[in-house]
Amino acid sequence: MTTNHHETPEGAEAAGVHGRPGGPEDLAALQRRLADFAAARDWQPFHTPKNLASALSVEAAELVEIFQWLTPEQSAGVMADATAAARVTDEVADVLAYLLQFCGVLGIDPLAALSDKIERNERRFPVAGNRHPEGQGSPDRHSPE
Repeated sequence: MTTNHHETPEGAEAAGVHGRPGGPEDLAALQRRLADFAAARDWQPFHTPKNLASALSVEAAELVEIFQWLTPEQSAGVMADATAAARVTDEVADVLAYLLQFCGVLGIDPLAALSDKIERNERRFPVAGNRHPEGQGSPDRHSPE
């Protein structure tokens, strides 16, 4: 088989955008579209948790690559440039597509997982006493892991 399994299904990056008949799709509908796309091409054997996690990592790295040498100011304005904005949007779509496929294969509800994680982080990092003097949060804590 000569199919490139690295690529996101054509049209997946546009799924749920405004202007589509019927309006935006929900995550479950997008997961079904991605699964149907893969099934129609017999890609399921390649969509293992390991392969999807690897693909997700690669796509996230491609998103990082866009910002790699930008200053903070340039990175904040990246969406003002149409070419850069299109690249960022495509990479975000790729990351989301692989994340949704990964969740589908493992039976993870991504919205429930995120909600649970936010609740745990709210308990771990209460507002009172967790402020840096400049109001930027804890200087040694950059991720809500």
